[in-house]
This record gives sequence, structure tokens and C-alpha cells, in this order.
Amino acid sequence: MNMDDSQIKDQDLAKLSEEEEAFRSSIGTMDSKGKRQWVFPKKPSGKFTKYRTWVSYFLLAILVIAPFVKLPNGNPLFMFNIPKGQFIIFGFPFFTSDFFLLAIGMIATIVFIVLFTVVYGRIFCGWICPQTIFMEHVFRRIEYWIEGDRPKQMKLAKQEWDEEKIRKRLLKWTIFSLISFLIANVFLAYVIGSDELLELVKEGPNKNWSTFIGLIVFTGLFYFIFAWFREQVCTLVCPYGRLQGVLIDKKTIIVAYDFKRGESTAGRSKFRKGEDRKAAGKGDCIDCKQCVVVCPTGIDIRNGTQLECVNCTACIDACDEVMEKVNLPKGLIRYASEENIETGQKFKFTGRMIAYTLVLIAMVVAINSFLFSRNDVEVKFLHVPGKNYKIEGESISNVYEYTMYNKTNGDLRVKFGLKSHDDGKIRVLDGPSTIVLTKGNVQQGVVEVRIPMADVSSYKEPVTMVALDENGKELDEYLTSFSAPY
Repeated sequence: MNMDDSQIKDQDLAKLSEEEEAFRSSIGTMDSKGKRQWVFPKKPSGKFTKYRTWVSYFLLAILVIAPFVKLPNGNPLFMFNIPKGQFIIFGFPFFTSDFFLLAIGMIATIVFIVLFTVVYGRIFCGWICPQTIFMEHVFRRIEYWIEGDRPKQMKLAKQEWDEEKIRKRLLKWTIFSLISFLIANVFLAYVIGSDELLELVKEGPNKNWSTFIGLIVFTGLFYFIFAWFREQVCTLVCPYGRLQGVLIDKKTIIVAYDFKRGESTAGRSKFRKGEDRKAAGKGDCIDCKQCVVVCPTGIDIRNGTQLECVNCTACIDACDEVMEKVNLPKGLIRYASEENIETGQKFKFTGRMIAYTLVLIAMVVAINSFLFSRNDVEVKFLHVPGKNYKIEGESISNVYEYTMYNKTNGDLRVKFGLKSHDDGKIRVLDGPSTIVLTKGNVQQGVVEVRIPMADVSSYKEPVTMVALDENGKELDEYLTSFSAPY
């Protein structure tokens, strides 16, 4: 009899352990058969929700306004014209010849993401990611306004298609479609520029069918993402959540549940008024599940770090509100590292975090200085193959091929000069002395450099040639060698 009881107890414990660990092999938005489980998160409120709302609206304003802002040089603030290979960042134009800068920027971005995630976890996902901002602070808020909070949405979902459900769903879908169309137009402005977008709007779809069809396709894509696919973008499509598993460690800042405080020795338990929970060995978690119902990805943060968690802080606000009501300390769920939770220490910036943060700042500064310190015109002078120097009277001449690239959005009139030798001369052999360099284009040609023999002291004399605009302003310089018989 005792053996049977022991076996039954062991089986029950094993079953309980399997249920507790089931979350590790499943996704909160799908059942065991792979069928979609719709998430109806409770509307969050609290300190962090308020801060995230301010940040989100600020970033949304920048996103919408930026492509329509014109700088004094006539360029938009941002434009990413991929078909034409033209990019404008903070008003500075970049072309295909700047591809190496793009490559360096991409490598630096990857390093930045790795370091940032190692230190700060998925704070980007919860506070800055466009998917989270649009979903939680635009589309979800419209849904709350039309359909109500979690209980009303769940009731409406189960409700028959009566007049109320049809009216609410049609209103929501219509507004979602209009916002998706506006988002598609904003992103189009980043590609073709605001002026061309406004011109397309004036002309109408009849004269621009291809562009209009593209807009409709992207409108449908945005509608699909925010009306149906939703949080599954983060859990099934975005690679960042999966990178999290290999990048974070016990020192990484995450949205964490304090299991030591929440479980104590006797585990979590429902709240009973007047009970001495500490004496009973019960943890501060009263198992109200408010952190679960408020989660936009449908997980239980008390199970620890999970793929679906985007660090949106909704569970922090929900838990703090409950703790305040039952007169228990806030911070049962908070920003902390696993090490902070295990040791019971309060969160503080460690030397490692400070060092990583300084590296991140240095990388941003270096990338920006590297990108925006480049000249508007790039020029190179190379010796013409097979052409040797010539001695004519008291002078020596060399012939060079030049390649010049205009990295501005305007045409330039360029002349060449010799910066290293005052008595030297440079002459264009295959055209006028003033070269018209059109915007974004490459110009090639041949020049002759003549220097008095008295000014040459080496068989490879260093010479510096410069490109000058029509006002004599130096645009770029190039150091090369000048052949001589010495």
C-alpha cells in the first residue's frame, strides 16, 4: 500500500514537473497542435506604460515628419531610394560609390546589436521597435476604443455575427486599413522623396498605376501584420528574439520575476486578508495572474526568460499595481539581471555595463564622424600605363588619368590645381579646363602635370593635386608620385 502511494505521488510530481516545463517547448500564441491561440491582453497602465507611450508618440512623430523635412541645402532629412542607389542620411547624400561605408556601417551595427543585447537585453524591442510601437500604441489602442478591454474583446470574439459584432469589426477593419495606407505612403516618401510623393497624389492613380498597385500591396501587408499576424512577427519571424537566447547571460538586464521573493519556501499562494505570509513561508506572489493577462505575447513571466518576451514592461506595471493594493513592496517584477535576483542585490551599473556602454557610444561617434566627414567630391589621379615622363626644356611632365565622383545633389563646375608645387601646372588634355560634374555621376579623363626641373628632387617626387569649385574652394585632394630622371 505504501509502495503504491509512493508511486502515485512520484507520478503526480512528474506530471506536475512536465506541466511546469511545458512552456519551454511551446509558444504562447499556439496550442499543442500548432493552431493559433488569439491573445487578448488587458489594457496596461502604470508608470512604465506612461513613459513608453511618450517615447512611442515621439518616435512616431519623427517617423512621419522626417521624410517631409527639407534642409537648407534642399535635401530631405532621410531618403533611401534603393532603385536609383541614392541614399540621404541627415541631409547628406550617399551613392553607390559609398558602398564601403555601408558595409562598415552594417558590421558596426551588428557589433552594436550584440553588445547592446548582452548588456540591456531586449529593451529595444519593448521601447523602440516599430512593430511594438505600431501594434501597442496605435492599432491596439484603436481596438480598445472600439471593442473594449480584455473581457469585452473575448466576449465579442465568441459572440455570433449580430449587428453589434458586424458594426464594431467593420469599423475597426476600416480604420486599420486607412492607417495601413497612411503608413505605406510614409514609407514610400522615404523611398522616392516627399516632393515626388505629393506629385503622385496630385496626378492620381490613373497616371501612376504601378506605384498605386505597390501602395495597395504594402497596405495589405501592413494590414495583415497588425490586424492578424500581430505578436507572431516577434515570436516566429524576427530573428532578434532567437539571438537573445545566445547573447544574454546572468548579468544582462531583463524584465525579470523575483522568484526568490515571489516563491519563498512555501511557494506562491492566493492573498488572504490578515494572513502573515512571511511566517507561513509563502512568497509575495499572490498568483493573481495579472502579469499573464496583460502580456501582449501571452506568456507567464514567472516562468523566467522566454523567447516571446519583448520586455514591454506591461507585467511590471500590472504587478506593481497589485502589490500596492495588498500592501506588499513593489518590484516583484522589475528590470534586473538573473544575478541580481539570485544574490538579492539591488540593480546597479557594474563596471562591465559601463565599459560596454562606453564602447557603444564610441562606435556611434566613430561611425557618424566617418560617414559625415567624407568630401562632397572624390578625386583620384593615376599614372597612365605605358606613359613615361617627358623632359621639355626646363620642365618635366607626367600624364595621369583622373576619376572624379560627385557626391552631392547638384551639378558642380570643377577645376584642377597643383597644391604641392607653386610653379607647377596641370592641364586637362581631353576637354575644357573647367569640368561640369553632374550630380551623382563619375567623370573620367586625362591631365598633364608639368613641374620645373629645379623643383623636382626625387625620381618619385610627391605631388598633391586638388579639385576646386568655381569659387576656388578646395573639394578634395589626392597625393601621388611624379616620375623624374633623378
